Amino acid sequence: MALPIGVRKFFGHALDFAQRGDRHDAAKALKGFGGSGVLEIVEDDAGGTYRAVYTVRFAEAVFVLHCFQKKSKSGIATPKEDIEIIRVRLKVAEAMAKEMKK
Repeated sequence: MALPIGVRKFFGHALDFAQRGDRHDAAKALKGFGGSGVLEIVEDDAGGTYRAVYTVRFAEAVFVLHCFQKKSKSGIATPKEDIEIIRVRLKVAEAMAKEMKK
């Protein structure tokens, strides 16, 4: 909820595509996660650049793994701290998807 409203609306619109089994033009595979199962959406705003990372690996649900403002520390690369958060949350999402199957 801390993201600017325009960014939240854009992310929500793109995530709606994912929930319907489609892929928004702004969504692209996040490198380092083995294919297109983990995607990111990037949106610029007057306050900066924002990213939303989600997964469509599991049929049970679309899991939003991380939303954050990109701070320019390492060019366009996603900072290692954020990548680690995404990895941990992806494991949690996998466990939740298994529970949902039961």
